[in-house]
Amino acid sequence: MTNKICIAGAGTMGCGIAFCAAQNGFDTILFDTNNNVLLNAKNSVKKNLDFLIEKNKITSEEKSAILQRFIFTVDINDCVAPLIIEAIVEKPEIKISLFNQLAAINESSSIFASNTSSLSINLLQEGIPNPERVAGMHFFNPAQIMKLVEVVKAKQTSDAAIETIMEVCKQMKKTAVLCIDAPGFIVNRVARHYYLEAMKLVELGIATFENIDEIMEATGFKMGPFKLMDLIGMDINLAVSTSLYEAFNHEPRFEPSPIQINKVKDGELGKKTGRGFYSYS
Repeated sequence: MTNKICIAGAGTMGCGIAFCAAQNGFDTILFDTNNNVLLNAKNSVKKNLDFLIEKNKITSEEKSAILQRFIFTVDINDCVAPLIIEAIVEKPEIKISLFNQLAAINESSSIFASNTSSLSINLLQEGIPNPERVAGMHFFNPAQIMKLVEVVKAKQTSDAAIETIMEVCKQMKKTAVLCIDAPGFIVNRVARHYYLEAMKLVELGIATFENIDEIMEATGFKMGPFKLMDLIGMDINLAVSTSLYEAFNHEPRFEPSPIQINKVKDGELGKKTGRGFYSYS
């Protein structure tokens, strides 16, 4: 069992995963090549800790202890740990390149986990030394709150790597669900039509996106599909749809919606840009 974790990528997901790791006792290295992104992550960590103090969930002493577990760095040579979780852009060639850089400075036993929501772990393994140590570790947004982690076992992933990841999830107080590598894993495969069918209804003029969100929330869903797409990020959600569409040889039921494609083209990505289906200004 490791007591140190490195997270590569300090955006929303990476920052949330790092926060969860440090909060639950892990020495945590948070790496990003962009110093501004790293600074934003550091400020976000402090803001989240202050919120927990306000809610009487932690003490000031606990806040200090959590912060002391963090190393924020733009130097990839600092990224040495028994477990490294990447949370970078959803492009396989970039993830493989990162893991190869990390392989050069880490032990062959270091486990490499990808937070990808839809890319093939089998594909990532093919380009990385010691592929048996590569697995999926798919957190959900916001990672410090959402309990589920999809642990993805690919063809060459060792049982030992999976066992370690499951133990880490347990220490992070997450609910880990093991699945075999397949397009969309479990959640995105099942949930894809929550978004696509909702957008189809809007395309056909059957309902507005506000109506659909209101109806779905009234039936028990915590968030309607359009509010959820805004939270996830239109670009990320579209990338998952596109990935599944290609993985299933352009199966019509996975075809991305023109509505979402145009949103991405216009830079209306949701909460992170201030506008998506809703305005957040």
